[in-house]
Amino acid sequence: MSGISVVKVGGSTLEDIDSLAPLWKGIASRAAQGEGLVLVHGGGKAVDAMLARLGLPTARIEGLRVTPPDQMEVIAGVLAGTVNKRLVGAINAQGGRSVGLCLGDGATLRCRVMKCAPSGARADLGRVGETGGSGDAALLRALLSNLFTPIISSIGLDAAGGLLNVNADDAAAAIAKLLGADRLVLLTDVPGVRDGDGQVCPSLTPGAIRSMIDRGEITGGMIPKVRAALDAARSCGVPVLITSTSAFGLEGEAVGTLIVPED
Repeated sequence: MSGISVVKVGGSTLEDIDSLAPLWKGIASRAAQGEGLVLVHGGGKAVDAMLARLGLPTARIEGLRVTPPDQMEVIAGVLAGTVNKRLVGAINAQGGRSVGLCLGDGATLRCRVMKCAPSGARADLGRVGETGGSGDAALLRALLSNLFTPIISSIGLDAAGGLLNVNADDAAAAIAKLLGADRLVLLTDVPGVRDGDGQVCPSLTPGAIRSMIDRGEITGGMIPKVRAALDAARSCGVPVLITSTSAFGLEGEAVGTLIVPED
């Protein structure tokens, strides 16, 4: 195995799984050639649609879905069931050998109920979970060493075995840290972060990011995307690659912008 990349899949990628055969084929090919790939996914829009069909309310606090206990089984069914298995099927249809998991399988990540919102304010988020900073990588390493591709939903388990809804970005960063991954990849709808001349920056440090924001080179929706990538890089201690689904589906090294955690 040549190295490990943890890939966070979300947003528009999960809205149109069936139309992204080149991406799934690229992932299957990379894994078959010995690149260790672990996919971590959420599926917020699919959950919203299911809750709406059932007449159940949707609420968020600081970007986190409030998860009442009576909605937890529905949310787990969508994320660990429907979305996870559609991803497994899409990759395996392209010759891959993927395995669907949740965060609690094999005690991979130990999770607990989140007591506060990200800002630190006390908030009742229900069955929203956070990673406890510890876990067991044995199952993932066994799968990777045999050229399987783990696909992990952001459903966790607490100490008593209860279901928890974990933010997928946080879950991906925690998995990358647990495995000592070479990088965390955030698949987006853009090829990377562009400079003032419209060229994709191959890498950015925290200082460079601040300067580009101050100069107006990083604007709009790219600002929170870059800041989230930097937070993830600092959390897991490895570089974070921002790249597009089309670029990652190509043979060879994916192009994009590598966000490094320190200057």
